[in-house]
Amino acid sequence: MHLNDDPVTLRSVLVRVAQQENINFLLTNRIPRRWLTLLVGWLSRIEQPLVRGACLALWRLFCDLDLSDARTTRFKSLHECFTRELKPGARPIDADPEVLVSPADAILGTCGNVRSGSLLQAKGFGYTLMDLLGDTEAVRSYMNGTYVTLRLTAGMYHRFHAPYDCAVDRVVYVSGDTWNVNPIALQRIEKLFCKNERAIIRTRLIPSGHVITLVPVAAILVASIRLHFLDVLLNLRYRGANTLACDARLAKGEEMGWFEHGSTILVFAPPGVRLAEGLIEGDRVRVGQELLRLES
Repeated sequence: MHLNDDPVTLRSVLVRVAQQENINFLLTNRIPRRWLTLLVGWLSRIEQPLVRGACLALWRLFCDLDLSDARTTRFKSLHECFTRELKPGARPIDADPEVLVSPADAILGTCGNVRSGSLLQAKGFGYTLMDLLGDTEAVRSYMNGTYVTLRLTAGMYHRFHAPYDCAVDRVVYVSGDTWNVNPIALQRIEKLFCKNERAIIRTRLIPSGHVITLVPVAAILVASIRLHFLDVLLNLRYRGANTLACDARLAKGEEMGWFEHGSTILVFAPPGVRLAEGLIEGDRVRVGQELLRLES
């Protein structure tokens, strides 16, 4: 199927309705989140033209979808569109050896320094590293370090990439809920990131040895994370081990995996790594753009 111009009038009306806080929260959270997520996961893979076309048209009504840099605009299913690849060279990777690049196209959420093991998910709503990671050693290593919240919207490119040359030696899968992770939900649900399904990916930078942790957080309609270096799909049906050992080496900018819709990636860095100059909450960043910087 070839996707052309957005439906404008109907979409603008639906977007205005959906942006009303109470309605948005009701429609995206006060529903059977798990079952709807499983249903959408099933529907998204159907290649029957009528079903595929209806799913794509409905999805486009609620999100901005820019396919100008996609490798193809013809998709067999909604799932193919969610997980689309980009044209070669569409995301130049900053080659500066002091720079850690953004692993995803995203909107910059809360970010800053980790103080006493606490962080912000939204103004007035905090959470702790221990609740999120469940690892005393990791919590200790990121004390006074830096954290960044990257929010992927529904229409964005959903693959994520290595922020630096690195080795991945462990992934911890945490089964959980599928609350929406949009700003409205983040201002209403305490410790939301700690409640949702997530994968905790430990990477070690080469050659500096800094340990950077990436935490892709699933959400409603999204609870499925694919990592190239693991032979399992992490989703609501997964019943395997929580801690998965691995031994993968990735070059800066190399693809790590993908979400099957939009969601959030949390990035944690130890002291000695700082946020790039000029970045503030609400900025849009892209894969390959400077996000963090190693301090001399």
